Formats: sequence, structure tokens, C-alpha cells
Amino acid sequence: MGAMGPVRDRQPYRVAARQLLRDTLFDAARELLRERAWAEITMAEVASAAGVSRQTLYKEFGSRDEFAQAFVIREGGRFLDAVERAVREHLDDPHAAVEAALEAFLANAAEDPLVRLLLSDDGTGGMVALVTTQGRPVVDWATQRLTAAIHEGWPRTAARDVDVLAETLVRLAISHVTAPKGSPRETARAVADLLGPSLERMLAAS
Repeated sequence: MGAMGPVRDRQPYRVAARQLLRDTLFDAARELLRERAWAEITMAEVASAAGVSRQTLYKEFGSRDEFAQAFVIREGGRFLDAVERAVREHLDDPHAAVEAALEAFLANAAEDPLVRLLLSDDGTGGMVALVTTQGRPVVDWATQRLTAAIHEGWPRTAARDVDVLAETLVRLAISHVTAPKGSPRETARAVADLLGPSLERMLAAS
């Protein structure tokens, strides 16, 4: 084997190193966003706060918009983790699964200081559009994760029906985060009353 170890061990190290770089850059951006809007923050500042060069940042992400989109997805991943847990905990009750999943998403988003900061944006801050008018990549990513969670919990459901249900739930969730009307629990209950029966019918037909 030699002192360097098997060749197959080298790729995971590179993957881990890359993930560490990305997480460090995202964490730096999150800290900067606590004080200023995204439109006021430069890539050079993000790189400096992360302890890397501006060239390293651009080599990893390509552009400012790509970095911002990846950052929003990383932050949203924490909310989707909670959604997936809620689905797994209510596999015996599809209606309850929809309600618990949406409540988990909305409650976590409402408590997150960065989300509150982004939602206070009047449209000039530069990042809120990534989940609204320019939100297709984020919607697609979230839909894929929710679709996978539904298929994992109820593997016999029809793929097309699950895709439509998942995207509808994602769009409703984003809409209620950006323009909340009631509490997370009230909103989740109302949406579950509307969409829960759809999931139940899908399961009955499978």
C-alpha cells in the first residue's frame, strides 16, 4: 500500500476538503448577512471572511449568482431535514405527515434569524428573489428532496402524482414563508386538510 494508503482513500479526502471549503464560505456569508443586505456584500468580503482568496471562491462557484443560489439551498437543507423527519414519523397517517412536515418547515423558517432578515428585504437586498421570482432552481431542489422522502415512505405511489404533490407543497411552503398569514400550525393544518386527502387517495390507488 505504501505510506500514502490505498488510492481509493484519496477521493473521499478531496470530497471532504471541498465540502469544508464550501461550508466555510457559506458560514462566512451567513455572518456577513447578519449585518448587511446581500447586495451590499462583495465576493471579496466573503472570501476574506472565510480565509481564502477571491479566486478560490470563484473557482468553486463560478459566479456571484451561483454562490448565492448554492447558499440558499444549503440554508434550506436544514429545513428539509426537519420535513423528512416529520414524514418518517407519520408514515401510518398521510394527512398527519403533510401537516407535521409543513409545520416543521414553517416553524423552523420563522425562527431562523437569517430568514427573518431576508424577508425584511424590500426587494433591493438582492437575495429574496432567489426563492421568489428567480426561485426555480430552489423549487426544483426542494421538490426532488420531498419527492424522494415521499417515495421512501410510501414506495408504491405513482411517480408523476408524487412529483405534482411535492412541487405543490414546496410552492405553498415558500409562499407562506415569504408572506405568512397565520401561525405555522394553523397554516399547516389548513394545507393538510386540502392536500392530505390527495396523498391518501394516491396511497389507496397504489
